[in-house]
Amino acid sequence: MDFSWMAWTWPTAIFFVVIATLIAGMGAWEWAVPGGSPRVGILRFETTRGDRLFISLLGSAFVHLAWLGLVGPDLWWATALSVAYAVAVFRLV
Repeated sequence: MDFSWMAWTWPTAIFFVVIATLIAGMGAWEWAVPGGSPRVGILRFETTRGDRLFISLLGSAFVHLAWLGLVGPDLWWATALSVAYAVAVFRLV
């Protein structure tokens, strides 16, 4: 396979490793404590751990895209904002 079309840089590799680690961690968490801890948060519908992870990843993607469009390519502050957003999603949603 020829993967030369993609810019395989260290940030790209870290991104994919973090996503894989999050998914593996959620799988291990579900195996250890089945059920997903469903609860009703500020969105007023029942969400599980997996739902909250998906919402936080999707929101983080939008934060990064907006940052790229409005501020520029320095994404460290966008990453910090995304981590804060993910913590808020897991605590409130």
